[in-house]
Amino acid sequence: MAHILGIDVSKAKLDVALRRPDGKWRSKVIENTPTGFGVLREWLVSHGVDSVHACLEATGTYWEAVAEFLADAGHTVSVVNPAQIKAFGGAGLVRSKTDRVDARLIAGFCAAQCPPPWQAPPASVRTLRALVARREALDGMRTQERNRLPVSDEAVRGGIEAHLTHLEQAIKDIDAVIRQTIDDDPGLRGQGELLVSIPGLGDRTVAALLAYYGGPLRFESAKQAVAYAGLDPRQHQSGSSVRGKPRLSKVGHARLRKALYMPAMVATTRTAWGRALKQRLTAAGKPPMLILGAMMRKLLCVAYGVLRSGRPFDPSLHSMAG
Repeated sequence: MAHILGIDVSKAKLDVALRRPDGKWRSKVIENTPTGFGVLREWLVSHGVDSVHACLEATGTYWEAVAEFLADAGHTVSVVNPAQIKAFGGAGLVRSKTDRVDARLIAGFCAAQCPPPWQAPPASVRTLRALVARREALDGMRTQERNRLPVSDEAVRGGIEAHLTHLEQAIKDIDAVIRQTIDDDPGLRGQGELLVSIPGLGDRTVAALLAYYGGPLRFESAKQAVAYAGLDPRQHQSGSSVRGKPRLSKVGHARLRKALYMPAMVATTRTAWGRALKQRLTAAGKPPMLILGAMMRKLLCVAYGVLRSGRPFDPSLHSMAG
């Protein structure tokens, strides 16, 4: 057996559990910072580890830096859905929950299941992802300040207006940097041109899709890409009496779902193929929110399809297109 490294990730620290080939364990807590990553490298060397299969959960964005660090160092890295670890722990009747226990549980899952290796995105995609996340944060701050302004006291209104002006300029600046980042990378630029051909997708959505699906394609099918965003349907049926309504699983990247929400609304009202989908599902008695989720899923399927094929959107390939 190879060395297995389970990592329980939090914002400030990493609990790591090293499973040696002889079955013995070594544990350590390090900072979730570049300095802490250096400590982790030295700690692995001190235990005679030249190569390790590291496994960690995809929790927010806190896992990305250490995963990229280990992948860049030549180690095998697997990033798994937290639901898989929870199910594995339940199957093993793990009753305690601490960061140290979770790190060992993740390592045990890695040893038992051998999850596929995660492919670190190229530098341009990492930069774009950071810019898209920052743009979303700035937009959230702008919305908060806009909501405060109508009910603000005169004493603070000027400060809010000044902050809004600053945020507007900061968003314009980062939009320009996002466009330049895409234009400077021939691969991202070509993929962006493919995505823009899809009715309903604008520059912001294209940038978000490139940030998480751009560069070398890492999913074998559009179905896997949809699951990554948590847009796959979840069924709840049992026997003859339990017939739950299908819902989006939401076991995936929330930022992608947010990025596709408004484009789906636009597509179902202003594009021929989106209106056709809405009419068909409405005739089948589907509620509005289910139709919107179906459109989000369809947009992502089509987007990943054009990326894999390298061909622009073709309405004739979709039976719902008008």
